[in-house]
Amino acid sequence: MKIFFISILSFIIINTYSQELWTLEKCINHAIENNIQIKTQELSLEINNNQLLQSKLGLLPSISAGASESLTFGRSVDPFTNDFAPENYNSTNFQVSSSITLFNGLSQYNSIKKAEINQKSGLLTLEKLKNDITLNITSAYLNVLFAIDLLNTATEQKSITEEQLERTIKLVDAGSISVKDRYELEAQLANEELDIVNYENQLNISLLLLAQLLEIEDWENFNIASPNLDNIITESSLLSVNEIFNEAFTVMPQVESSELTYQSAIKDLQISRSYLMPTLSLSASYGTGYSSSRTMIDQMAQSQSIMGFVTDINGNILDVYQNTYNYTYKKQSFTSQLKENASAYVTFNLNIPIFNGWQSKTQINNSKIYLEQSKYEIEQTKKDLLKEIQQVHSDAVSAIKKYYATEKSLSATSLSFEYSQKSYDEGVLNITDYNIAKNNLAKAEIELLKAKYELVFKQKILDFYRGREIKL
Repeated sequence: MKIFFISILSFIIINTYSQELWTLEKCINHAIENNIQIKTQELSLEINNNQLLQSKLGLLPSISAGASESLTFGRSVDPFTNDFAPENYNSTNFQVSSSITLFNGLSQYNSIKKAEINQKSGLLTLEKLKNDITLNITSAYLNVLFAIDLLNTATEQKSITEEQLERTIKLVDAGSISVKDRYELEAQLANEELDIVNYENQLNISLLLLAQLLEIEDWENFNIASPNLDNIITESSLLSVNEIFNEAFTVMPQVESSELTYQSAIKDLQISRSYLMPTLSLSASYGTGYSSSRTMIDQMAQSQSIMGFVTDINGNILDVYQNTYNYTYKKQSFTSQLKENASAYVTFNLNIPIFNGWQSKTQINNSKIYLEQSKYEIEQTKKDLLKEIQQVHSDAVSAIKKYYATEKSLSATSLSFEYSQKSYDEGVLNITDYNIAKNNLAKAEIELLKAKYELVFKQKILDFYRGREIKL
């Protein structure tokens, strides 16, 4: 019983999950959170942050410490005693050094500013990537809605044909009309069933493409919510191109990104010019060491011996003694040697560039060219943005006109079909003309659906350029 209850509960949970409907907002948020390109760009932002931190820490002094142990075999000069070592010995060296750049033509300062610009530029790149994904998701989402409406329209047309076929069969059986009408309606029904199959395939493909954009593997259980788009079209109103451009100019990341590229080019030029300026640095070092060959006097013994005689002024003979000293040595301790062998130095280094194969001058000239290119990129970005808005605005205006024209066409076609159906039921209209009228109605409905979704998509793109969140 317990296993049965768990099975039923699991089925309910799975079924509930499979019936979960995704709104456009949920799709966009999910794509932004899971898209691999966005995650990759976020990692690039971390690299930019590390580079900015590194450029700032580059102003601090560099400090290094080292130690070495050497074994010397044979006759050699001990560096700590400057005497020849008669036997093998080992030596130990310790050193701590530090250096800092006092002036290098403001190259480090400009490098920090450039790193800050690159950090901001990376954020804008991420924002633009999110915008592109948002538009792609919106387009794919509307394609699914369009496929759903196409399928619903085809299903409704099939229902009408089935009802008409049912009445026709009764009339044929009663001998009121020819069996030809039945066959033509059955052929019409078969074509509409084929349309349904095609629209089902189109819907599945649209769902698959949207699921792929969302990185969803279980796309067969994926489905979306169907909002009411009629209110969006009813509330449709378009600003002028200039009004939309003025709003887009302040919110679209590509404009600010091109301006940051120009600022980065300025810093590159300043860094290049700093290579022609003198560099002043300060360095200091402290070192000491130990040698196993170094010794010190441990004990001293003194003795005297007669080496000769001398006569004083009175003619007396005096003995001459010679002092003899005997020493015993011991190795000097490690600690005392570290104290005695310590040395330190402080150095100011001035480097004046005179000639380096014209490399610095070439880099300056190239930086000037890059700076001019970045100026053109700003202007080109503005022009491209204006062209995009002009094109989308023109498409939106055309979509509005097309929508209302197809709406009128559908209204007229619906009236025509109602008259044709009434005429056919009364036996005035033949089955061929009836099918033509019915197909015209289906075509008009499809054209209206195309116009509706085209209008909605263009409207959403214009809202996107204005910096508004895309919602349905």
